[in-house]
Amino acid sequence: MSEGVLQDGPVVTVVGGGLAGSEAAWQAARMGARVRLYEMRPARPTPVHQTGLLAELVCSNSLGGAGTDTSAGLLKEEMRRLGSLVVQAADAHRVPAGSALAVDRERFASEITRKVEAHPSITVIREEVREVPEPGDGVVVLATGPLTSDALAASLARLVGDRFLAFYDAAAPIVTAESIDTDRGFWASRHGKGTPDYLNLPMDREQYEALSQALAEADVHEGHLPEELKFFEGCVPVEELARRGLDTLRYGPMRPVGLRDPRTGQMPYAVVQLRKEDAEGRLLNLVGFQTRLKWGEQARIFRMIPGLEQAEFVRFGVVHRNTFVNAPRVLEPTGQVKGHGRLLLAGLITGVEGYVESAAAGWLAGVNAARILRGLSPMVLPPETMMGALWRYVTTARPDDFQPMNAAFGLLPPAGRARSRQERRARQAERALQAVDRVAEEVERWVAELGAVAP
Repeated sequence: MSEGVLQDGPVVTVVGGGLAGSEAAWQAARMGARVRLYEMRPARPTPVHQTGLLAELVCSNSLGGAGTDTSAGLLKEEMRRLGSLVVQAADAHRVPAGSALAVDRERFASEITRKVEAHPSITVIREEVREVPEPGDGVVVLATGPLTSDALAASLARLVGDRFLAFYDAAAPIVTAESIDTDRGFWASRHGKGTPDYLNLPMDREQYEALSQALAEADVHEGHLPEELKFFEGCVPVEELARRGLDTLRYGPMRPVGLRDPRTGQMPYAVVQLRKEDAEGRLLNLVGFQTRLKWGEQARIFRMIPGLEQAEFVRFGVVHRNTFVNAPRVLEPTGQVKGHGRLLLAGLITGVEGYVESAAAGWLAGVNAARILRGLSPMVLPPETMMGALWRYVTTARPDDFQPMNAAFGLLPPAGRARSRQERRARQAERALQAVDRVAEEVERWVAELGAVAP
């Protein structure tokens, strides 16, 4: 099967030189594909980037926890074993950050830029792409990130449908079902209408007023763009509602209309409603609690809610500018756009959230782009891996209110009975890495068979 690098003919076109695009280009080239990587910087800057380097980190310099007892650490270890360019560079330019993996921004981005530009199978083109490229007999990977240009976003919207592309990320926190004291609540319908699909956590006046005051006084994330300070009325942060008046929340997302607490027979003073986030009911979403609070503040304040004192958060709430597709409607488990098998999406535009999650989506897109280019079937990641579980969630979540997601242990299938959360996570991590090792062996065999050229 080996034919060496494709010197002529079809290529993989990657649009976007961030973490996902750089990883996708590297993996596709590693598997013998010729790659054209388009990055508009520095010719056209963005509001948040400072350099023209590939894979520039624009927020924190931390890539999250380092140990496999954390979801971020397990995700990085999986990618490390799969030959991730991004994680290799992060390991090489690590700076002290306790139990997290943080990097020297400039050295990290400079190394990725140097390696990508030096790879004999990758051509970096510094110009803006305003239309989704026609793949022809090649393959296109769109990895343009949360600040995709207006022109390119409009082109993608025409392709996938306007209603399947979002430009503003307003997400509520998600907690694991097993961490909730369900004895403090009751299942009922939404405001007394429909089937009993919502877990209701009732609050008395004192509890409600303490929560409302804490929200009104809490520290928020200010964002990077002026537009992030402007809110659509349909996704006003919960802390902003609290600042509008003491009773605003109990006449908004915490209104108890139509609900009766079966233990008292009375309507609660206020109520927090949680909705199943996945088919198995392992994850629950705090309905109407989209927020810009700093993550530490979210954990502190939301644990004031009766029943959530020991809540395990798998995603904190966010409100910010973020261009992403409705992945359950738009994407296949392989990263391909439904109905457009030679177009793949990668990075935050797919509906994943976070640096390493973005790069992981790029890894999958790069590997599958190279396989599609050679007429081979694209791969689907095992759901017992963190990468596979995240991607399974993204492509199978509830499409009607889909919001981006980080890696989280709550996404992984159960790994048998465990006496503690630590034991459960250890079992899940062990199983995930065993599965990843099998994937890595298969990928290395593909690399050898497809005739990749070492950089």
